Amino acid sequence: MVVGAGFGGIAAAIELRSHGITDVVILDGAPEIGGTWFYNSYPGAACDVPSHLYSFSFAQRSDWSRLCSPQPEILDYLQGVAKEYGLDEVFVPSVRVSAARLDEATMTWTVEAEDGRRWEADAVVLATGQLNTPAVPPIPGADDFAGPAMHSARWDHDVDLDGKRVAVVGTGASAVQFVPAIAPEVGHMTVFQRSGNWFFPRKNRSYPRWLQIFFSRFPAVMRARRFFLKGYLEFLTIMIRHPRTVGRLGKLYSTLFMRRQLRDPETRRRAWPDYTFGCKRILFSSHYLPALERDNVELVTERVTEVVADGVRTADGRHHPADVLIWGTGFRTTEFMFPMDVVGRDGRTLQEEWGAGAHAHLGMTVPGFPSLFVLYGPNTNTSGGSIIVFLEAQVAYVRQALEETARRRAAALEVRRDVEQAFDARIQAEFEGTAWTRCDSWYRDESGRIVANWPRYMEEYVRAVSRLEPTDYDFLTR
Repeated sequence: MVVGAGFGGIAAAIELRSHGITDVVILDGAPEIGGTWFYNSYPGAACDVPSHLYSFSFAQRSDWSRLCSPQPEILDYLQGVAKEYGLDEVFVPSVRVSAARLDEATMTWTVEAEDGRRWEADAVVLATGQLNTPAVPPIPGADDFAGPAMHSARWDHDVDLDGKRVAVVGTGASAVQFVPAIAPEVGHMTVFQRSGNWFFPRKNRSYPRWLQIFFSRFPAVMRARRFFLKGYLEFLTIMIRHPRTVGRLGKLYSTLFMRRQLRDPETRRRAWPDYTFGCKRILFSSHYLPALERDNVELVTERVTEVVADGVRTADGRHHPADVLIWGTGFRTTEFMFPMDVVGRDGRTLQEEWGAGAHAHLGMTVPGFPSLFVLYGPNTNTSGGSIIVFLEAQVAYVRQALEETARRRAAALEVRRDVEQAFDARIQAEFEGTAWTRCDSWYRDESGRIVANWPRYMEEYVRAVSRLEPTDYDFLTR
């Protein structure tokens, strides 16, 4: 059973079915395949990782329209791959999974939907990822706004923004894309920022047709390009891991770029980040900062204290009138698949197991939850690479786990607690001295523990999960 039909769920189904594990079902709450790329259709939505790397290694395409493709193109790609591999026949749409429960007598899982439907499975792959549940901050009056209100991940395309007063709360990766996209059409936009961002340039020009033809005729060039892009993005991780040395070069480059983009001293002062370079996600845009200096855009750094029927109030007592409210406040990244109930041994829930912070062996398996696998789980986010590289490595590991379970004629496998705890201790120790520890970010939970990111390099993760070590697991019988 695979829960989630984004890149992770599609990769898992293809990997399993390609190796003879054909009894696979994919469930998703959306009416179509696509995951985050189905839901995130806001104006300007695009990937900030180059498409030749932000795509499956086994399904490369030569006709990407540009370096970093827009949302419709990525969605079309993912749905095309799913169709090519026959996943339409195993995909069940519009299923909002409410719970997954282990039956210890049979070592099988029951997956329950909100509408009462149920499925039985020998193993469950949770492919809901870290960026799936929109986050709206608990600001007083948030439900009292009289006009249209929406989160960027659930964009309402029926709302007419032409000439309207728009309030944007949040300046993360999504807002950085949609703010410059809608700024020319709105009457006035007020952008409420909690903290600034470090930026690198991204012009994202279209590929000329001759280059697309060149890619198609010489696939080796595409492979070489993918290899180069992987190395380039790993350099971002080097900057984050070494803030006192290489990180200073990254900060210098970002500083020079941002100063060129922000000509107005007051806007520059407000937009400038106040934390260590690399501590939070480094954003790529050559259009967001200039948009802040448009005559019809105002950047506000005072804390939002209240939402009222006709606008937003800030800590300085000022009322900011608005006709439309847009939340650009990201996702509940540290909650992973919640609020889904996941109930394992002895009735213990995954929420209880993760009460002191999410953790999993290699980011995938948790003690007490046999044959349950989490894709894009704890400590597998990448700050400078492509999550697709991680997902491909993970689904190959899951396939090995299921094959080894079948080979031993076991009912399930469960990671040993001592193995998982030792792995978690090593991973947490790896963050010491890095930029990730030098501010609060969405990488950390409420206790300050970094639960989202992988602290090293893409290739090191790929090597770490390349081979299942059977001694890390207990193989269980019914």
